[in-house]
Amino acid sequence: MTSQSRIRSLINRLARIDAAGGWSGSLNPAQYAALDYLGRANRYSRAPSHVAEFLGTTRGTMSQTLKALARKGFVQEEPNTGDQRSISYGLTAEGVALAEAPSVIGAALSELEDQVAEALESALAATLRAALDARGGRAFGLCKTCQFHDAGPAHGYCTLLNLPLQPGDRDLICVEHKALSDDAT
Repeated sequence: MTSQSRIRSLINRLARIDAAGGWSGSLNPAQYAALDYLGRANRYSRAPSHVAEFLGTTRGTMSQTLKALARKGFVQEEPNTGDQRSISYGLTAEGVALAEAPSVIGAALSELEDQVAEALESALAATLRAALDARGGRAFGLCKTCQFHDAGPAHGYCTLLNLPLQPGDRDLICVEHKALSDDAT
């Protein structure tokens, strides 16, 4: 088996082990992945289409996933003040608790030495960038790594949307992200 094949196999196996951990109580892995994304996305990146694009699924599938999470009390609809036709989803307190619960993969990663973890993160980010470029997908990077981020004001400012950022926004995923450097989430 070539090195690339072996690495792909290891990534797939880790993803499946992580997904298997998503069968938590009344949740399936797709629902857990949506919770995880919503917990890490800024308020402008929580529409069903954004979640679907980030997770590589269809809008219809994601709409049904989000509706199921709402019925279970883990997410709530948040009307978009700028466009009455669109909605976003936010986590409820129960959703936050579930999204932040420890995982088997998270525990294993926390055992890695800092240098190894940094090298792994860098290699996986480069692989993700290449895969996204090949498919024409978006990076969904962190606000603080975006060319539109202005760190000057209190919590930062988005020059693309022409809006001040709220506390913590700079560390959240944004659908509008344009990388300063080669950076993907």
